[in-house]
Amino acid sequence: MNFGRTIAAILAPPGTHWSPWAPCQRHGGCGRLGVRRTRGNWGPGVNLDFDKWVALISVGFPFAAFLWEFAVVGRKRLGYRVQMDTLAADASQSPYAGVLRDMQQDGHHLKDPSFVLLRIENAGTAPIEEGDYLTPDSDPCGIRVTFRERQVAALVVTELSQDELRDAFIRDNQAVPGFGHDNHLPERQGVIRLPKVKLPVRAEYKVLVVLERWPDDQSREPFPKPVFRGAVGGRRRWFDPLLRFFRFKVARTESHVFASRPAWFGIVLLAMAVMVQAGLTLFVRDEPAPLDCVGGTLHLGGSTAFAPAVKAAADEYVKLCAAKGARIPVDGGTFQGSGNGVASLEKTGADAGISGDEGLRDHIAFTDGPAEGTHPQILPRPVAYTLFTLVVNEDAKVRNLSLQQVRDIYAKKITRWSEVGGADLPIHLVDRYRNSGTRNALEQRVLKGRTVPEADVNDCTALDRNKPGVCEADSTDNLLDRTATIPGALGYSEVSSVTSGRLVKLRIDDMPPTLDGVENGTYPYWQTEYAYTYGEPPADSIAAAFLRYLTDQGGKDVLRQYGNRPCSETRYPLVCRPT
Repeated sequence: MNFGRTIAAILAPPGTHWSPWAPCQRHGGCGRLGVRRTRGNWGPGVNLDFDKWVALISVGFPFAAFLWEFAVVGRKRLGYRVQMDTLAADASQSPYAGVLRDMQQDGHHLKDPSFVLLRIENAGTAPIEEGDYLTPDSDPCGIRVTFRERQVAALVVTELSQDELRDAFIRDNQAVPGFGHDNHLPERQGVIRLPKVKLPVRAEYKVLVVLERWPDDQSREPFPKPVFRGAVGGRRRWFDPLLRFFRFKVARTESHVFASRPAWFGIVLLAMAVMVQAGLTLFVRDEPAPLDCVGGTLHLGGSTAFAPAVKAAADEYVKLCAAKGARIPVDGGTFQGSGNGVASLEKTGADAGISGDEGLRDHIAFTDGPAEGTHPQILPRPVAYTLFTLVVNEDAKVRNLSLQQVRDIYAKKITRWSEVGGADLPIHLVDRYRNSGTRNALEQRVLKGRTVPEADVNDCTALDRNKPGVCEADSTDNLLDRTATIPGALGYSEVSSVTSGRLVKLRIDDMPPTLDGVENGTYPYWQTEYAYTYGEPPADSIAAAFLRYLTDQGGKDVLRQYGNRPCSETRYPLVCRPT
């Protein structure tokens, strides 16, 4: 992945939204939502993921450094380098060692003579003029170099990058006013003064300074390093407010075999960026954002039996569409039964003042079978047909019942399991509340329109374990929990929800609960699952996008994993019935 393509991708306009039911016809085929890296949402149409951040940083840092180095700091830069700072005693191997040790000034030998070779250079990208030195106009000196614990014996300009610079130091065989040295006994330091030399780009000069230890100094401690003081400026520029924070003083320069420390930092940064980019390209799958993703918060409700499959599909949708800011909150109170889900959807739509052709953008309710009663404002869409099963406590010692035996049990004609070849236990019916879609499916598909018996108690824990009885539960999970803990209990639920080892999925007329049994007409307990919306949700809403995902895209695979048959896989999808 190159940086140009990465930056172009960041600036690309956001994708358009499609119709909720016919994106394929208008756009030449539906692409399945794919797996991709998580992105950060930074506003409409701007999505930055990790590799783009790497590209931006790796390009931005060197570019900013270039601007700072050459457009800001490097325009006027006065540099120096201490090329030599040595004692005469350290030159004992030199053929001139004796001469160096015998150097004299005013008739006396220098004490611990030392030699410092300085190089002053224009290290910027613009010429340095005499007026650029930030010293008063009345001061002819541009740079001062202080040598602590030493006094200056002599100094001389040894090398000039061009002969024209010589006039800046010597005129008429006399040193110019800004060139010379002073020794300050109270501070015990020597100072050399260098004039305001006009330096073209890359121009330089060298100064050799001869020093000695102060006469009354008997120590043999190493001398401190020279201290440079000087600065350059120039005409006012757009970045001059930065001068409050960045003073362009005389800067120490270095000699490098390959690259300076800042250059090394830049090289390492770029190398790391290249390695990270290569790793992302080679080992992380990078697919474009799914075109049919829509962000926002979607609220679900309805069937507790269908809830596990819907929740799993919702989790997958949120992962795939995280870049768009998709959220589908689901907790223990989200699914409260088919009837409650429809009632809540109608109330939300009415409270929102939805009218005409408008529809709620962010609410969907699921039901087991068509919603009971008249609901003129909500629209059904078949999603899948699902399997249900009768479940019995294992203590009943029953694994198969005929369809007639099931009807007789719910008609209270059979009240003990021993009457159908099971254990000598009373039958305790654990039902769902009246507005449950799972209960309605049982009454419609298995009991042929007959209703289940009314509850004898308000709480299943209050059942007399020695007598037949009926109680009700408010959710699939609670029904399964009560059935597993009450000996001789009989209940019903969606097939994939039965996970307890104390529950047995009953066969009906020797047929297990399977999709094959439903489709060949030998297993009766099933129902079509419907998704209800308040009006027609807009094509660019998260409700429409999730329904497309659930019925025509990757959500179908999730439904299938939970034992459901997606309606799009049946011969007549709008009817969604076994054929």
